[in-house]
Amino acid sequence: MAEIEIGIYKSGRRAYGFDDIAIVPSRRTRDPEDVDISWEIDAFRFDLPLMAAAMDGVVSPRTAIEIGRLGGLAVLNLEGLWTRYEDPEPLLEEISRIDDDKATARMQQMYLEPVQPELVTERIREIKAAGVVSCASVTPQRTTELAPAILAGELDMLVIQGTVVSAEHVSKTVEPLNLKKFIRAFDLPVIVGGCASYQAALHLMRTGAVGVLVGVGPGNACTTRGVLGLGVPQATAIADVAGARMRHLDETGVYVHVIADGGMSRGGDIAKAIACGADAVMLGSPLSSAEEAPCRGFHWGMATFHPTLPRGARVRTTVRGTLSEILLGPAHENDGRMNLFGALRTAMATCGYESVKEFQKAEVMVAPALQTEGKAMQRSQGVGMGH
Repeated sequence: MAEIEIGIYKSGRRAYGFDDIAIVPSRRTRDPEDVDISWEIDAFRFDLPLMAAAMDGVVSPRTAIEIGRLGGLAVLNLEGLWTRYEDPEPLLEEISRIDDDKATARMQQMYLEPVQPELVTERIREIKAAGVVSCASVTPQRTTELAPAILAGELDMLVIQGTVVSAEHVSKTVEPLNLKKFIRAFDLPVIVGGCASYQAALHLMRTGAVGVLVGVGPGNACTTRGVLGLGVPQATAIADVAGARMRHLDETGVYVHVIADGGMSRGGDIAKAIACGADAVMLGSPLSSAEEAPCRGFHWGMATFHPTLPRGARVRTTVRGTLSEILLGPAHENDGRMNLFGALRTAMATCGYESVKEFQKAEVMVAPALQTEGKAMQRSQGVGMGH
């Protein structure tokens, strides 16, 4: 791909986000009822290609169970409030009431409480007891430390997650996690991320991970792009990582799933993520607007409470409806924020594709006018696509 000259010393590729592209309808259409949006990863099958993000304001044991019953997979943060406190509900209530200028400092205090390994095991067992697939997240720094408690809880799937996770972490002070060695020895399927480039994703795939999270800084609560200056717009990042998936498949015969993580607030965004090559999506802020969400419409990322360099904000969303309505409808709003997977099903049907893997082949084009063309009244009145 041709590079654009930034200056005499530096050139770079042009990259695109979801708002920059459009899915092109094909010559064929289908009935939505004939479309299959299910997702299979490792030994597990899900009715929805959905992972709920490992945010304390999004996933509690209770919401993990409900999302599992609705057909998705929720990821519990094993370094969050749910494993630091026996009863985090009073803290979540406090977080929902703190003034914006005091929120980060107070949350840093809350997260100084150490993670309790016995609570890690207990939370996992609580989810499993409900009969749904259990999935949880840890950072690379604490993976080895928490592994015994995770295995004791009989977790089904592990996510090793950070702002950026690499297969070649270098440190002069501590022994870094050897991802390949850990994954090969660990008796559970492992998803790793985030990443945002072809080479980084290919190296992560070679560790033996069953899935790779794609996204550096696109989420509503994340401030990484401002604090660190890092990131790649999601449409380009997903397409690059999907390219790495194909090379890895050619080399090994092993298919590694690509999970788009962040930057999707509407059904159209989810459809574009799949069309760019994702197998599934990880959602945070859309699910924090559910009536069942743990923090009453607030959410924050895993780096928000970092003790020295927080890279996230506590953000507020509007409570829109139940988890079932947000994921599966019916929608009572016209802006694409409800019935997210009904929208995906309809987008696939409108373009004539029967499965998620087929939809990855959909034609897309660069479309800077997509969000504004013919929408002057909506924008001026703050309705529909205008808000």
